[in-house]
Amino acid sequence: MNQTTTEINTIQIANAPCSWGVLEFELEGEKKGFESVLDEMKEAGYAGTELGDWGFMPTDPEALRAALMKRNLQLLGAFVPVALVKDDAIEEGIERALRTAGLMQAAGYPNAFIVLADENGSIPERTVKAGRIEAADLLKAADYRRIAANAEKLARAVKEQLGMRTVFHHHGAGYVETPQEMEWLLEGSDPELLGLCFDTGHYMLGGGTDPVGFMKKHMDRIWHVHFKDFDPAVRDKAIEQNWDYFQSVQNGVFCELGKGAVPFDAVKTLLQEEGYKDWIVVEQDVLPGMGNPLECAKKNRQFLASIKL
Repeated sequence: MNQTTTEINTIQIANAPCSWGVLEFELEGEKKGFESVLDEMKEAGYAGTELGDWGFMPTDPEALRAALMKRNLQLLGAFVPVALVKDDAIEEGIERALRTAGLMQAAGYPNAFIVLADENGSIPERTVKAGRIEAADLLKAADYRRIAANAEKLARAVKEQLGMRTVFHHHGAGYVETPQEMEWLLEGSDPELLGLCFDTGHYMLGGGTDPVGFMKKHMDRIWHVHFKDFDPAVRDKAIEQNWDYFQSVQNGVFCELGKGAVPFDAVKTLLQEEGYKDWIVVEQDVLPGMGNPLECAKKNRQFLASIKL
């Protein structure tokens, strides 16, 4: 199916390179090449992917499209981290977002999202306390207004220059992790310009207990959805052992779908009831070289089939 000519009218299931250890962080460890990741993604039963780090997949539009079409995979978006609390980081962030969006558009995927996030994992005090943020760890109100305004500025540039949409991805180890911080981000930004990439696992890592309730409240802002499970026992161990974000990931805080605390069947039902037409992207974040991503991807796809997705 060609995304440029055919409108998607049912929920389809994708995966992302982060499930193969291709993360937006500078981490050591062997990573598979994009050809192997895409082959395994297709083998595991997925119909689409996100771009991964800049340079992981081809940066030539024709080569990128050829690699995806060879496997009949759609391209849904690309993660772009920006230190949004810093005004002097925004222009460079906008340049990267436009470069990334331009690549996706030129490759034939104008409906793909810029998946904007804070510069997660680069803030020591947040990386150390990911999953256990308290009131004393929050920024000042003016800082959250700045984050929202800068996110909106980037989304406006992408929309005005390329006609493409931006969603914000709340994320552990960043300044928009908790449900309250998510609320401030949404309150401070234009709902016509900036949507939300709702990530079930990061919502619960950030202290959220009712993903369905949050989604119901903000369904008009949820333009893109990541299905990630969350193991509260690992989070509790992280508190006990004082693990940072990366140690929590290494120890499986984002487990296989159906083995954690996320009520996926209820989330799926809500999406269907609300007439959600975009994709669901499965993510099981692992560190480079960790585990068996292909087997996990197959099990995750089988779990979704068991709840009729």
